[in-house]
Amino acid sequence: MNEILWKPTLSEIEDSQAWEFIQEANVKFNISLENFHDLYKWSCKCPESFWELFWTYSKIIAENDSKEVLKNGDDFLGSEWFSDSKLNFAKNLLSKRDQSLAIVFWGEDKYKSSLSHSELYNQVSRLSHWLKKSGIVKGDRVAGLLPNMSEAVVSMLATSSIGAIWTSCSPDFGVQGVLDRFGQVKPKVFICVDAYLYNGKVFNCLEKNAEIILKLPSIENTLLVRYIDDQASLNENNSIFAFDKIADQKVTPELIFESVAFNDPLYILFSSGTTGVPKCIVHGVGGTLIQHKKEHTLHCNIQEGERVFYFSTCGWMMWNWLVSSLASGATIMLYDGSPILKHNAGVLFDYAEQERINVMGISAKFLDTCRKINLNPRASHNLESLRMLLSTGSVLSPDCFDYVYQYVKDEICLSSISGGTDIVSCFVLGSSILPVYRGELQTRGLGLSVEVWNELGESVTGEKGELVCTSTFPSKPIMFWNDKNMDKYKSSYFERYSNVWHHGDYVKLMESGGMIFYGRSDATLNRDGVRIGTAEIYRQVEILTEVLESVVVEQALDDDSRIILFVKLREGQQLNDEIKNKIVHQIRSNTSPRHVPDVIIQVSDIPRTKSGKIVELAVQKAINNLPIDNKTALENPEVLQEFYQHKELQ
Repeated sequence: MNEILWKPTLSEIEDSQAWEFIQEANVKFNISLENFHDLYKWSCKCPESFWELFWTYSKIIAENDSKEVLKNGDDFLGSEWFSDSKLNFAKNLLSKRDQSLAIVFWGEDKYKSSLSHSELYNQVSRLSHWLKKSGIVKGDRVAGLLPNMSEAVVSMLATSSIGAIWTSCSPDFGVQGVLDRFGQVKPKVFICVDAYLYNGKVFNCLEKNAEIILKLPSIENTLLVRYIDDQASLNENNSIFAFDKIADQKVTPELIFESVAFNDPLYILFSSGTTGVPKCIVHGVGGTLIQHKKEHTLHCNIQEGERVFYFSTCGWMMWNWLVSSLASGATIMLYDGSPILKHNAGVLFDYAEQERINVMGISAKFLDTCRKINLNPRASHNLESLRMLLSTGSVLSPDCFDYVYQYVKDEICLSSISGGTDIVSCFVLGSSILPVYRGELQTRGLGLSVEVWNELGESVTGEKGELVCTSTFPSKPIMFWNDKNMDKYKSSYFERYSNVWHHGDYVKLMESGGMIFYGRSDATLNRDGVRIGTAEIYRQVEILTEVLESVVVEQALDDDSRIILFVKLREGQQLNDEIKNKIVHQIRSNTSPRHVPDVIIQVSDIPRTKSGKIVELAVQKAINNLPIDNKTALENPEVLQEFYQHKELQ
């Protein structure tokens, strides 16, 4: 068992919402759950009882409660949760209407603004009214190409108040990347920004917006958010309006919430698209709401008035996750721009200190970068308000666990979490009332029957295997857009195992109840019949001060294969025999001889998605001289050419 780095006090446990929920379950069902792990087991054994009780506990606002919690529970694809309930997503997020803060926004360290709950409600009301006047009705799509700013939240809530469907991308996507996504779902209204900031630079979007409007004939009306230039305009077209002129009107019409079914569509999210045109994943109103509320209250213990931050763009599901914390009465903290500025590497910790953030979410890559540049926020910042640090996007290495407790804060719950766009939430996440073990994710998600299966399809503990979910859950996608007979849906999750969700992560379930991740199972390496998770190699290589980042893949040869490790080194460093030997020794000594790559190559950069995930499959295709179908999903597609050059390397 790994070392315990932090554990909650008895009072922290007994004051938590999870503990309160455990007591309610014990009373209602005459059971004797003693801790969070007992709660998890019961929630999987009796999922209908768990979700029905949580519906009541979380005070979800609905027209009518469902008389039947689950229909067709034995059929993963055909199952329906709370099928006869009616509710509105926006109504649940806008239940507070006072002068307390709903949103705080930082645009890097240059722009700051905020909205009270009352101001947010009024802006949503005005925009909702405008959308209705523009002909938007239930089921229509509204698309946003926006920074992570208040206007994006207002736009989403106004859309969902009508029962329409919200979809969004980050404005750093190129024209084709946007068309690949929005072109499939045909939005009627397009909400875009004049420009955005990144690392002190301004990136103008007006020309890009105009081209997108021209190439998307479904767009009937456009709203322009004037972020950088308050005089910005697209043209004199009668169908283009200024967002601020609508949101800031003095007259506020009555906000009417359209009640919709639990399983009606709320969001369309997009897969990364690195292996082809992005899949359009449709998430339901009720499933998203109840799943997010469960994670916020029972896992993160988010209380009314707390300040919750997650570094994200509007093109990543963590944005949706963050915004939902309004339903718990929290203040959501928005940030747009670079997480590490050239003139200020600690800007996010400035934000946490100055705005008194309680729950802070960042990426594993961010923490690793902070570690490598020797950032010491514990010495430079007062982080007294911070009680929970969340990390996702990729595997959080044990060294980053050490870094947080040594250089960020020692009395903090560090929760590495993992899930995805597929479920707009997490399969494995944290708990404020469980200890933190070095290198482990704390727990599986309540109500999600997550197991690890070996090659024989057997459930195992203490062995590496495939992450699966054996029973249905409320936040499963309701469909893929334009997916006839659900063929794409079935092939994405149910092709490998019948009636069991196969997620594609290579993991190990620990005796502690936590989990260790070894990377994507479709990118695992095969050495003499032994499967090796890529994260096992990254953990060792990226400890070295010379290495900034790495990617390891398998290259097919005529009658064999070999493992190639690509490394991005610190500026001014050149890969020589000394560094190669250091890498080999580190891997061999801390894993096994099988993990040592056959070839080590220096590259200028590592390809990654716009949300920061390394794209191993794209690299694998490049070195095997295979075409990469969709490069628009990448932040730095130009670097792939370097990898194609290595396809003939001997």
